[in-house]
Amino acid sequence: MSKIAEFRQLEKHLAEQLQALEALKGDEGLKKEIEFDTKLRKLLEHYGFSLKHIINLLDPQPTARRQAAAPAASIRKPRELKIYKNPNTGEVIETKGGNHKALKEWKEEHGADVVEGWLKK
Repeated sequence: MSKIAEFRQLEKHLAEQLQALEALKGDEGLKKEIEFDTKLRKLLEHYGFSLKHIINLLDPQPTARRQAAAPAASIRKPRELKIYKNPNTGEVIETKGGNHKALKEWKEEHGADVVEGWLKK
């Protein structure tokens, strides 16, 4: 991209952002939020508190509540170890998942049902 094209593109983005800023300046909701923020900060300064003090005062144990609110189903139990023994060769495969290379080869060669019959544990 040439320098002039990049300049014009940035100029266009700046104009769009300035337009959005002007639209926000007239928003009543924003004015109320700014007024509340200003008054809150003056009040905090008057009493010598910070926002962290207020948060701790209003919500002293936020992490305990978040952990309690989390569903128990999100904790996944560990996969159990499966041991397959090939009766033809005596070879043993220990795996926790079905993505084992040699196990896949056995299933292709002998069939998945037959290999599942070799499951020891």
